[in-house]
Amino acid sequence: MTIAGLSFEPLSPVSFLDRSAEAHGDRIAVVDGSRRWTYAELRDRCRRLGAALSPMAGGRPVAVLTPNTHVLLEAHFGVPWAGVPLVAVNTRLSAAEVAYIVEHSEASVLIHDPVFDDLVAGLPASVARIRAGEQYEQLLAGAEPRVVAPADERGLLSVNYTSGTTGRPKGVMYHHRGAYLQALAMAAHTGLSPSSVHLWTLPMFHCNGWCFPWAVTAAGATHVCLPRMDPAEVWRLIRDERVTHLNGAPTVLSMLAYAPEAGDGVPDGRVVRVATGGAPPSPAILRRMAELGFDVTHLYGLTETFGPAMICDWRPEWDALDLDGQARMKARQGVANMVNLTPRIVDADGADVPADGTTMGEIALRGNTVMLGYLKDPPATAAAAPDGWFRTGDLGVRHPDGYIELRDRLKDVIISGGENIASVEVEQVIADHPAVLEVAVVAVPDDHWGEVPAAHVTLKEGASATEEQIIAYVRSRLAHFKAPKTVTFGDLPKTSTGKIQKYVLRGRPPGE
Repeated sequence: MTIAGLSFEPLSPVSFLDRSAEAHGDRIAVVDGSRRWTYAELRDRCRRLGAALSPMAGGRPVAVLTPNTHVLLEAHFGVPWAGVPLVAVNTRLSAAEVAYIVEHSEASVLIHDPVFDDLVAGLPASVARIRAGEQYEQLLAGAEPRVVAPADERGLLSVNYTSGTTGRPKGVMYHHRGAYLQALAMAAHTGLSPSSVHLWTLPMFHCNGWCFPWAVTAAGATHVCLPRMDPAEVWRLIRDERVTHLNGAPTVLSMLAYAPEAGDGVPDGRVVRVATGGAPPSPAILRRMAELGFDVTHLYGLTETFGPAMICDWRPEWDALDLDGQARMKARQGVANMVNLTPRIVDADGADVPADGTTMGEIALRGNTVMLGYLKDPPATAAAAPDGWFRTGDLGVRHPDGYIELRDRLKDVIISGGENIASVEVEQVIADHPAVLEVAVVAVPDDHWGEVPAAHVTLKEGASATEEQIIAYVRSRLAHFKAPKTVTFGDLPKTSTGKIQKYVLRGRPPGE
């Protein structure tokens, strides 16, 4: 005999706020500038938001265009509680791109920060607009708290749009079940607890902040909002708010590591846990972060996988390695997070490659935290997973211990005279040069070799290096054909999440 409803409840990450409001209701949940809200107050606000949005949305998505403020955090609970999907919009897009996302997602309501008034001025009148600030607060004040509980854990929770660097951005569909499990995995892997203080250095619009709006809440930890990435402000908050956790791309690590405000690092002997994704952080930056009191964990994932699908799960025996050895291990992408299936490295025919640390193949993923598909794009959905495994477009190797190491994007591999050159390998050598802050290596056409590596380098403040010195440095450590033929100095173009835009660099003539 079974009892209906006894052993099943649809999984949804919004349920974490109910639990934390009951267990930690009187404790601080959100810090946003001078404002603070407890968990009880946060739940009340989110329930009011859901109640106010439900009739306005009419069953269609709600888009939100704000920096990392309490408004976007509240939307991660309030919008699903309105019974509709959340569309968190990249704050660095143009007016045309924002309009495309609002139209493509069929959003009925847009909540936006006043700094984006001009950006949304051209949206059709059919899209209701709510301005953060007084109008938003009046909306909440006039609503009675209530929720629309999700009935289907595989139902649509949110739509996250890809960067669209090779065409129109695709709408990646997240489900409640995946976000719930991913949030628990992130909380466990990063050691979040009620005593944790999480600083929002990662944009919440990016993969729903890797599901950390829900993960931090699940742990009953404190959210510290950061509307703009400012190294000086980050260091102030680390010290004044006693931050314990933050996330970001390797470029965020560089900004913090070499900021004048870094001083002697994290005070009082505390350790700040940092999760980083994107390109592998160089051993040089990992060493510097360790010196300043940061414990860096490398993660790997994509928009299509709710953010981090893999983690460089630290093994205690690696503690005996010297700093360089530890940095090399930390630069790996690692193994599946605790709610995912074991990732595969496959060749062009879909067969698994040997775990020899040398044979490259494409990383393929599958499991509970893979997207439902691309919104309104069945052909792209089918192409992304031809055999039921999502093809990431990233090349890697599997080491004998099972840990995966990313070698390159398929599109970033440089084929010079028939030899494959992994741009990541060259970048990590250049990044180890004492004068180098950031580097990106791309392919440029060559009449003789077909294509050759070209390096784009940002130097540390006050440091100097010449093209000849950088090339010689690489040649002293790698085969000569892997060394860049040109080195261009200057700032590197980046996405809103801090990733270097290699496609922009590939379009630039060397030296520009």
